[in-house]
Amino acid sequence: MAAIRAAQLGLSVACIERDALGGTCLNVGCIPSKALLDATEHLAWIREDAGKVGIVVGDVVVDWPKMQKHRKRVVSASSKGVAYLFRKNGIEHVEGAGEFVEPGLIEVVGQDSTRRVRASSTVIATGSAPIALPGTPFDGQRVISSTEGLAMEQIPTSLIVVGGGYIGLEMGSVYQRVGSRVTIVEALDTILPGMDGELAAEGFKAFTKQGLDIRTSTLVTAANVTDQGVEVELSASGESETASADVMLVAIGRRPVTDGLHLDRVGVATDEKGFVEVDQHFQTSAPNIYAVGDVIGGKMLAHKGSEEGVVVAERIAGQDSEMDYFPIPGVVYTHPEIATVGLSEEEASAAGHEVRVGRFPFSANGRARSMNDTTGFVKLVADAHSDQMLGCHILGPRAGDLIAEVVAAAAFRASAEDIALTVHAHPTLAEAIKEAALDVHGEVVHL
Repeated sequence: MAAIRAAQLGLSVACIERDALGGTCLNVGCIPSKALLDATEHLAWIREDAGKVGIVVGDVVVDWPKMQKHRKRVVSASSKGVAYLFRKNGIEHVEGAGEFVEPGLIEVVGQDSTRRVRASSTVIATGSAPIALPGTPFDGQRVISSTEGLAMEQIPTSLIVVGGGYIGLEMGSVYQRVGSRVTIVEALDTILPGMDGELAAEGFKAFTKQGLDIRTSTLVTAANVTDQGVEVELSASGESETASADVMLVAIGRRPVTDGLHLDRVGVATDEKGFVEVDQHFQTSAPNIYAVGDVIGGKMLAHKGSEEGVVVAERIAGQDSEMDYFPIPGVVYTHPEIATVGLSEEEASAAGHEVRVGRFPFSANGRARSMNDTTGFVKLVADAHSDQMLGCHILGPRAGDLIAEVVAAAAFRASAEDIALTVHAHPTLAEAIKEAALDVHGEVVHL
């Protein structure tokens, strides 16, 4: 995104990439995981819900190799799309691993050759990589990250997922739907740490009902790889047990990727966790060297990094662009989907706001009823005095699309009343947002 925007603004741009264009999101993250999530969501609907609406289906068989081909096809098309955009905008794609030699000079080691690239400004956008459990490195077979989890050749009979955040729940959902016995282990007392408490609690109930075995407040104290799989030692409430699985997928977080960049040569400072330190304009401690995305920390979301890339490109080109972090949504692509923007009720209260909360369940929404998809609710958090919308949290059908309306409202610092006064088409799922906004003032209509 930084490269494309900079080129649009007339700069001469080269993008150094050692793997595939599109980075983690396109190749081993957002895009391939959604290919599998959508495919398996159709599978679950056919098996569990089709009959409820009068569609009778016989035995349903999972063709896992074909599903994997679908994933690869989606990734390939998207990656080719990035290459096309580079050509369209005159961006030079430099293949290889880059390292700083001195300020403004980068050496790129490719498969067959080495070259040096000079630039007046440099943007570090090297992303992040999965964190392994202490003492248990990834082996790509029995102990894996989400990268290998997307491309397993066979469906495991049993799978232990360590981490109950976005990635753990999404990967666990995929394999539960195709027949694996999935156990999710989370060290904290709730899944989706940092999300609104009501949202996480409702999600826990929904995912447990689907068949996921979720263990919160549970630590992994040891993991031993055997010929048959993995033996995992768990500790909860002072008691220990051993859980066995074919595969253990670790999704406990991600670390910044700065290996081999030689940041010390150019004076780029990092914090105690290795994240590149930047100011509010993404300037590092070294002149004319900037950094954006996962490598600087914060919310590790593709759209957050992309927007930072746009902003930094515009600043390098001389524009006075700023990054607004308040209206950045987060989405968990499980079923039901979970989407959030702004502050949770807990965060708003901790920040000193007196809050008013409006809620509306999808069970009272006509479109959700017609879809036979009524699990969940919309929750809107507003300041009790100014009525400014502080946060919105949705668990339910198509939450990832529904949140866009509230993101736009948040960008303009809209009030709950602004949303409540907006006419929404009927019948739509989005009416639940209007009703939640009405409920902030006790004016909800259809409940």
